[in-house]
Amino acid sequence: MTRLAGADQAPLDRDITIQQLTHDPYSIYRRLRQEAPVLRVQSVGRTLLTKAKDTKYVKDNPELFSSDDPNTPMKRAFRAHTLMRKDGAEHARERGAMAPSFGARNIKNCWQPIYTKVAEEYVARLPKGEVVDLFPALAGPFAARCLTHLLGIPEASDDDMQRWSQILIDGAGNFGWSDALFAECDQANDEMDALFTAAMDRHKAEPNQSALSVMLNAEDPIPQSQIFANIKIAIGGGINEPRDALLTILYGLLQNPDQLAAVKEGGLWGQAFEEGVRWVAPIQVSSRLVTADTEIGGYHIPKGDTVMTVQASANHDEDLYDAPELFNIDRPKQPHQAFGNGPHFCQGTHIARRMTADIMLPLLFDRFPNMSLPDPSAVSFYGFGFRGPRNLPVLLN
Repeated sequence: MTRLAGADQAPLDRDITIQQLTHDPYSIYRRLRQEAPVLRVQSVGRTLLTKAKDTKYVKDNPELFSSDDPNTPMKRAFRAHTLMRKDGAEHARERGAMAPSFGARNIKNCWQPIYTKVAEEYVARLPKGEVVDLFPALAGPFAARCLTHLLGIPEASDDDMQRWSQILIDGAGNFGWSDALFAECDQANDEMDALFTAAMDRHKAEPNQSALSVMLNAEDPIPQSQIFANIKIAIGGGINEPRDALLTILYGLLQNPDQLAAVKEGGLWGQAFEEGVRWVAPIQVSSRLVTADTEIGGYHIPKGDTVMTVQASANHDEDLYDAPELFNIDRPKQPHQAFGNGPHFCQGTHIARRMTADIMLPLLFDRFPNMSLPDPSAVSFYGFGFRGPRNLPVLLN
């Protein structure tokens, strides 16, 4: 979209806070879609885009909307210029460096058998007849353990993986530039760097299909600093996505017993997965740097501005979805933006889908066919950049 003659900049909001966006974003996004779908939000320092057509347009035009946003906290948090903030050939080279590990053949032949074994082991540990919070007891550890195998660092503990992931997520979303948060990031980076370095000799001596091994043993490897950065990006996103998707889907199904019955009877776990990540997108927002004067929604967007595509809002756009705030596996099929689109489409999408829809959900309901949610009001969703339930206490019957 080229600039319209005489178009004004988007209105500026000084009232919306990051805390409000963290605790109750969907009510805010619903209002913005109706009243101000292109809005500069002072607290975030971004122009928020809440309509699906606008978020897709930005993601599909990386030349005009660059991932290399110099104002993001990610570079400071990761102590690296990661592939998430790169475009074109540079992004493609680093993304491609670990792509073989995420390929369909490896998912089927290598990771699915390992993930199935992990799932069986972790589900078997759950006690029947008790109320258990599945966030710490299953979803987090399962995502962490699977990821250690995919990345080639099985010596990392589940607790360390989850802690590193959350610290990196918090750091990447540290738009308030808190020194204390960045200090935590520095400590986590030191720990990860030491573990990756210790694992290198093993992977060089015994190459395998893990991401670290594939990158280290490539004919033309990317620099070690970027190999480590790639692994950290995967840790940052590769735990919360399948973890939060699993918990969100379980919450949606347990709140809607008719839908749960239909899913179990028809094996519709894939439909439940897609609706769950549409309903509450694990990755809620993304930032892009505007490289030339342009226009979105009738407003002038100047070169150098940073737009924030709100995938969470796009997935609730009334132009595409009826009653979008409801979990409904039977809604007409419609592409969602939960995993992004364009060159930065989430590399782990197919693995997250396989882990959740093909392995964990059917296994969990096979062992606990009468699982229930005793107190839905006790479940707390949280997060602005990334979002999911912070707890899910269920009765395992």
